Amino acid sequence: MKMPKSQVSKLGLRVGLMLVTLCTASLGQAPRPEPVSDQETELGLEAYKQLLAKGEIVESSPLYESLKPIADAISRAAQPRYPHPFKFIIVHESQPNAFATPGGNVYVVDSLLYFVKNKEELAGTLCHEVSHTIHRDGVTLMEKEKRIQRHEIEAAILLGPTRAHLIAIALLGRLHSLGYSREAESNADVTGSDICAAAGFNPWGLTWLFQDFQNANAAQIPQLLSDHPADGTRIQTLEKHFKDNPATFSKFSSDKKSATPFNVQKNAPETFLHPNTK
Repeated sequence: MKMPKSQVSKLGLRVGLMLVTLCTASLGQAPRPEPVSDQETELGLEAYKQLLAKGEIVESSPLYESLKPIADAISRAAQPRYPHPFKFIIVHESQPNAFATPGGNVYVVDSLLYFVKNKEELAGTLCHEVSHTIHRDGVTLMEKEKRIQRHEIEAAILLGPTRAHLIAIALLGRLHSLGYSREAESNADVTGSDICAAAGFNPWGLTWLFQDFQNANAAQIPQLLSDHPADGTRIQTLEKHFKDNPATFSKFSSDKKSATPFNVQKNAPETFLHPNTK
């Protein structure tokens, strides 16, 4: 059946608009990031309150002067991927680490600033954590944990398990959760390396840091029971990503001798933010 000319014209206009939209997208216009949900904001605020209550948040320190230029460059490079600005906050803990919470806060443990050997290692770590926020990994993992716990309860009701059965069910749920966590870590490594390159830092720095961890930990936790993939696995994943995307990564050297030293004041004084501080 033939359509009236007016309908043909309207259809042609719609198709034309669709083609324009597709062509515009193919020209590299980045999609707008999804707005931060109330749930993300609430989770991020709760994490901040917990750290504040423990007295671990560093309000002022010369460490911020060393961190700021790297954090600013990463924040600018990552901003098109996330609707809120990133805020980098130093916290005091003995174990070198960094972690991100929903809403844009990235917490950098002061001992990490002493542990890293160069700017590239620090940048790689921070880009990795920023990527967790971009991917909404915190919210996703929390929702999956809730579902697993619900299934554990349902299984317990149906099976009437003994204590041993309960332990087995809980372990199975935990292992299932770890699988998602490992996948999230690998994805954050890859996205983090992209952000590193965009910020002007050598993305090989993250692999150098993994090598440092390998050297510092002779007896590693088996990969199956680790929240993160084994360091060797993560290095291989990144090396493949670099090889598969030469336009982005071929200009960066894998030789650690090309690294830029990260100069930080040893045992830098720190002033802490307290719960009653407004």
